[in-house]
Amino acid sequence: MNRRDFITKTSLGASAIAIPGIVGAVENTSEPKIQDSTKSFWPNGARLAISISLQFEAGGQPISGASGLIPEPIKKGYPDLATNSYFDYGVQEGIPRMLDLFDKYGVKATSFMVGKAVDNHPELAREIVTRGHEPAAHGKEWAWQYNMSKDEEREWIRSVKQSIEKVTGVTPLGYDCYWMRGSVHTLSLLQELGFIYHNNDLSRDEPYIQQLNGKPFVTMPYTIHMNDIGSFDFPGFSPADYEQQLKDEFDQLYEEAATRRRMMLISFHDRISGHASRIRVIERFFKYVAQHDGIWYATKGELAKHALATPDTTPMVKRDVAEKSGLAGNTNL
Repeated sequence: MNRRDFITKTSLGASAIAIPGIVGAVENTSEPKIQDSTKSFWPNGARLAISISLQFEAGGQPISGASGLIPEPIKKGYPDLATNSYFDYGVQEGIPRMLDLFDKYGVKATSFMVGKAVDNHPELAREIVTRGHEPAAHGKEWAWQYNMSKDEEREWIRSVKQSIEKVTGVTPLGYDCYWMRGSVHTLSLLQELGFIYHNNDLSRDEPYIQQLNGKPFVTMPYTIHMNDIGSFDFPGFSPADYEQQLKDEFDQLYEEAATRRRMMLISFHDRISGHASRIRVIERFFKYVAQHDGIWYATKGELAKHALATPDTTPMVKRDVAEKSGLAGNTNL
């Protein structure tokens, strides 16, 4: 089903869609193929999990000062009309195009949604969820939170959670800070507000668990080198280069996955990977992956739940408080 058919069938514009009330209702749709192996680290015999993020940020950026393709920043106080049109591409073209591609290959993604983007484009947020993808939180606005007070940060997180719940009917389980920079309080606040995982970590190729306030909390690592924002928008790096990078990353992790739990992380942005030539790159990668057995396209919520359900095979990480270790975790502050 393409996007036009979807809108016609569901009367999306009339906001008359019934949305499931829990993430599980949209996560149980992606099942791994069974591989010929005596040992598997993922459900149903899957050899390698692939976790795709779709960043929904369009409309959540400040109207002046957001980074874009224009190298010289605009003078303070002037609306950056060109950069805002660059973000708007994600709504008008990028996400619709990516949703159609995901449907074509049965891929389920986790969409990290900025609260303001959800408020400004509720119909698109609903469509993402109704088409089977997991909504996760990405801050109230496209801005830093690491320098907020604990109370300010709590309300910042609560706000985006409420925006997603109000628009989609789904309670988000995961959280991603702006450029991954949270405070020493972030994980405890997320746990307090009902989240089960965060995404602000680059340290592993598999999920791991920490004990926060005596309860388990999952880290679902993020990626920069497999992130389109770190690939496409730099001189000298082409879509063809990114395609080869995706294949090389997959090949290495698939090989390692014969003997240990491995997860491939990919991050797409609405305004970046949704362009026509880049969609072709992603489709060729999906076709390449389809030549291999034992692949599980899993949402981060699915992976986090599996990590919690398999403590014997999920790394349990113990570290000093964040203000001493310099890594996310518990805090004495």
